[in-house]
Amino acid sequence: MNCLLKNAMVFHDSAICKKDILICDGQIVSVGTGLTADCNVIDLNNCFIFPGFIDVHVHLREPGFSYKETIKTGSMAGAHGGYTDICSMPNLSPVPDSVEHIKAQTDIIEKDAVIGVHPYGSITINEEGKELSDMEGMSRYAVAFSDDGRGVQSDEMMLAAMKKAKTLDKIIAAHCEVNELLKGGYIHDGEYAKQHGHKGICSESEWGQIKRDIELAAKSGCKYHVCHISTKESVEIIRQAKKNGVDITCETGPHYLVFNDSQLEEDGRFKMNPPIRSESDRQALIEGIKDGTIDMIATDHAPHSKEEKSRGLEKSLMGVVGLETAFPVLYSKLVLNNIISLEKLIELMSVNPGRRFGINTEIKEGLPANLCVWKLDKKYNVDPDSFLSMGRATPFEGMEVYGECVMTIVKGEIKWKL
Repeated sequence: MNCLLKNAMVFHDSAICKKDILICDGQIVSVGTGLTADCNVIDLNNCFIFPGFIDVHVHLREPGFSYKETIKTGSMAGAHGGYTDICSMPNLSPVPDSVEHIKAQTDIIEKDAVIGVHPYGSITINEEGKELSDMEGMSRYAVAFSDDGRGVQSDEMMLAAMKKAKTLDKIIAAHCEVNELLKGGYIHDGEYAKQHGHKGICSESEWGQIKRDIELAAKSGCKYHVCHISTKESVEIIRQAKKNGVDITCETGPHYLVFNDSQLEEDGRFKMNPPIRSESDRQALIEGIKDGTIDMIATDHAPHSKEEKSRGLEKSLMGVVGLETAFPVLYSKLVLNNIISLEKLIELMSVNPGRRFGINTEIKEGLPANLCVWKLDKKYNVDPDSFLSMGRATPFEGMEVYGECVMTIVKGEIKWKL
């Protein structure tokens, strides 16, 4: 598709200003003002153009669990939310622990993905933590390695994985969880749990393993990334590790930045792992975003069937969807409330994850045209029935937000249009 996008406010060179973008043969040819061209002209006055969002933590459920989500529906949901690239987590069937198993996923990606989908390989065989996966064989296919959904319990196994990742120049992305500290918990071990008779998950189950992993990452020299941090201790430990020169990045999720555990409801749409924590944890996460300790925001989009999420807080499965709500929620709650700038939000959702994971969606001449177009003054209430994802469970249901994605372009092709 050749087209000229006119009169939009564009995030370009770390600033937002009025620009035109000329796209030819899938690439950005020119970014400037007063551009003209003999092609389709799309007037985007009163719209904003951002580099395509990148989510480094998405569960697409296929192969193995396509009754929850498929690569096609999940990538469509991504396009609907302004994402041009997403990284798919490895808790699948088969687990991508070998070339054969990861190709079972990449074959579907090549056939069905609407946007860029970059699969993780698992750290250990079948994510069981007992034997390293074929990391070397999978390295040409895998964006990084993770046993997401499970923490690697063995220090020796994690160190071996980090050393192997170092030789492959790949990231270890860790779901940090000490199994022996879980004790059957399923929400944060805080006031809500005590008042309503629920079993709590202590904060140390997360930060304890982060602390261990940082020591191993320093020893191995590997690129280390911490998934979905939720506690104030995690923020401080990572802050200090960065000061000490450890090659570490981390992410948090929209729900941890917006809610605290006093706002929980007896509903499965508030249940995820790690859980929504206390107000002091939420405030620490916000400070971590503002000072650069937290590098990026990822949704941990984790769809389940309606039945699996209708069993209340105790018995529903862990996980909520997030691709289609992330930007509107964060723009409404963080930017419009003057907590962070719009430019900072774009860094967290596109620039930083792209830089760390080697996925470039920058709006720049000569690069693929991967971008999203938004009307920021559009106000509405989050309605899960409007989602393209098969999942419907979101803690943001009914929330009033601003920001509607009107177009997502991937390699010059419109993949979502309002």
